[in-house]
Amino acid sequence: MPAPFRRWRQMARLAGVLALSALGATDLRADEAAWTALARPGAIALIRHAYAPGVGDPPGMRLDDCATQRNLNDQGRAQARRLGERLRQRGIRVDAVLYSPWCRTRDTAQLLLTGATPLAEPAFGSFFAGQGDPVRQTAAAREILRQWRGPGALVVVTHQVNVQGLTGVSPSTAESLVVSVPTGNGPLQVLGRIDPPD
Repeated sequence: MPAPFRRWRQMARLAGVLALSALGATDLRADEAAWTALARPGAIALIRHAYAPGVGDPPGMRLDDCATQRNLNDQGRAQARRLGERLRQRGIRVDAVLYSPWCRTRDTAQLLLTGATPLAEPAFGSFFAGQGDPVRQTAAAREILRQWRGPGALVVVTHQVNVQGLTGVSPSTAESLVVSVPTGNGPLQVLGRIDPPD
């Protein structure tokens, strides 16, 4: 192989490595910005529940019977515990935890072990595939968030459709979005995103 071509190929590889490093650094900075925002008084985090295999819920699902729902598996339970560990390691003061009436959100909220007693809030219930009322629930959820003053953080464990309805962002499983509620009726401002635990 001619020397100039070898040098060009080495430079291309180096450029690729540097580009990947820059992307990783950007992700890390974004994550750090989210943690910084979450540590501020009156912060709000919207968390999509931890991993629950499948999509939606089985036919005949009932909120009063977890056996009829799609639930966390071992991976999801471990993911929720790790997210709680991260909150504690970062010293995040959590004053309130709300979750949708679904079992997978309740279990995620309980496994976080924040010290705050998790409470069910129907406004954050799933409206996937025609369940619930997306307009009414999103408005009610927004008003709950608007009233939060802290001093610690409010953590809300909900569903992909709810987070997207409030922010315009479709989160990954167990991803956290740190948000603020602007005046008016537009989407919530996303101050930062925290990647799901490994």
